[in-house]
Amino acid sequence: MIGMKTIAKTAAVITAAGALFGCDSSSEQQAAEGALPRQQTLYLSGQQWGAPATFNPLAESWMAAWPVGGRFNLVYEPLVTYNTLNGQVEALLGTLVPELSNNDSIVVDLNPAAKWSDGKQVNSNDVKFIFTNGSINTTEQISAIHVDTLKAEPAAADAPVTERISFIVAKDKRNNPLSVMDLLQAIRIVPAHVFEPLVAEKGLDEVKKLMMDKNPVVSGPYTIKDYSANKIILERRDDYWGNAALHEGKLPAPKFIVHPIYKSNEHNTIALRKGELDASMSFIPRIGDLKSAGVHTWLNDAPFFTPGAMPMLMINTMKEPLNDKRFRRALATAIDYNAIRQFALSGYTSQLQPGLIMPTNLEGKYINAEDQKVGVKLDIVDEAERLNTVKAMLSEAGYKSVFKDDGSLDHMENAKGEKIPTLFITSPAGWTDWESIVNIAVEGMRKAGIDVREGFVDGGQYWPAMGTGNFDLIMHKPTADVSPSLPWSRFNEVMSSRDWQKLGDWAGTNIGRYNQPGTKEFRPEVDKLLAEIPLMTDEAKKAEAYRELNKIFMEDQPAIPLAYLPEQYYEFSDKVWTNWPSADNAYAPAQLPWIASGTKVLWNLKLK
Repeated sequence: MIGMKTIAKTAAVITAAGALFGCDSSSEQQAAEGALPRQQTLYLSGQQWGAPATFNPLAESWMAAWPVGGRFNLVYEPLVTYNTLNGQVEALLGTLVPELSNNDSIVVDLNPAAKWSDGKQVNSNDVKFIFTNGSINTTEQISAIHVDTLKAEPAAADAPVTERISFIVAKDKRNNPLSVMDLLQAIRIVPAHVFEPLVAEKGLDEVKKLMMDKNPVVSGPYTIKDYSANKIILERRDDYWGNAALHEGKLPAPKFIVHPIYKSNEHNTIALRKGELDASMSFIPRIGDLKSAGVHTWLNDAPFFTPGAMPMLMINTMKEPLNDKRFRRALATAIDYNAIRQFALSGYTSQLQPGLIMPTNLEGKYINAEDQKVGVKLDIVDEAERLNTVKAMLSEAGYKSVFKDDGSLDHMENAKGEKIPTLFITSPAGWTDWESIVNIAVEGMRKAGIDVREGFVDGGQYWPAMGTGNFDLIMHKPTADVSPSLPWSRFNEVMSSRDWQKLGDWAGTNIGRYNQPGTKEFRPEVDKLLAEIPLMTDEAKKAEAYRELNKIFMEDQPAIPLAYLPEQYYEFSDKVWTNWPSADNAYAPAQLPWIASGTKVLWNLKLK
């Protein structure tokens, strides 16, 4: 969610963002002052917004600082990466063996050249350690990890061996090879020979509290050099194993990578415009206005970015009248999606289509245009027509809007004449793009006679409310990361009742409590389709299953998609470094060079 952090509403005078990171000084002068040479340093931002708390890869990902928490490949690496341009699984510490991977197991060969920074070989023990001791619970997806040793013929006496690792799908639990694939590109491998003795001595809980910031043993191309409350500095490892094994002996172009820690996105924007920041994943309104300053995006023109995530209003289907799908469909129809696209999101999104499948090169093949007629109308441009459509829907469902003498909305009543309490949309305060989306949604709903108000709260209230169901409607971005399991994982997070929880209990999926088992409205076909799709190998059958699942979503409207947004905003400056990937130079995905397949950018950047 940090990627959604937006420009703060402040009137404070901004000092030069380049004070610490300026590019006016010569390399010699910078070195004399203890600064990093600009021509050897890449400045990236948008992930870290506060002082780093820990660099421990065993800590929960929300605690660990960049580039350790989350899906970053610069210090600790996953087995494989996912290329969001073409949907291919690419090799890193290991190589996927597709001819041996199936619904029973996913097979990966470890690269025998992969080594830790202390010279020890990356091995299967490292893999098994993190899959059983990391912050992600894998037992629901993986029942066992089997290891075989492959020997080359003929093999030299000192030739490194290749270990073949089979991740056995937990048939008696999730039985989902798609989620296993997600784990292989999401979990970063750590050195067991470092952490196992620590765990044996102190216990796992105590080891998780260690900072792990001094000379860490890592496998990635960079290591932690220094950090403060203002920045995190990485230094290139010239002995990185992947230079020879994966990049034809080349070194990454930048010797140093710095993540400045800005107080707001306004500082971020100023630094990017001045060329003191090379790339960012922050939301910057009117990005086209920065082209003259050498700031670019994946696409030259609007929508500038490629879609990868779908923010939406999750609906608490346990509360009246939100438990009525007719009311939910009226809510969805009342929103001016064109206004959201143009004013809240600066035109960074294409026209929204009904359903839960995104019209991308990876998912679009599962969209059936004829089925979309089942969904509510999202493209009503004329406001009067849209409002009249909503009012007719409410009236047909038995709801009445009561207005004051001045014409403003007072309240709503149900078919029994009972007053309906005001509904609130919960959203984080300070995320101004989300605030704008909510404001536009509320305006449309109230004009149509639906009694809804904004409910902006701080993070301490937002996250607990989401999990426990303490909301009417809540802003959320399910499955924000593009991964091999999409669009299945998005349907699962929104609609699955496998782990259905009552209000007050924590829910990790289906936070809207849709499709409650045991009720007369329960639709067992939803969970049946969600269980079958990950095991389907026939594309025609899979497309038909997604078609049916999408129709159910459109009929029941358990959530309200609002826009298509990029997986991460991707803006770059060519004032210092050039050869950034773009739609015209698509050698890597639209990602900052710290995640997934995007890291290959580091070996392709050139000094201007």
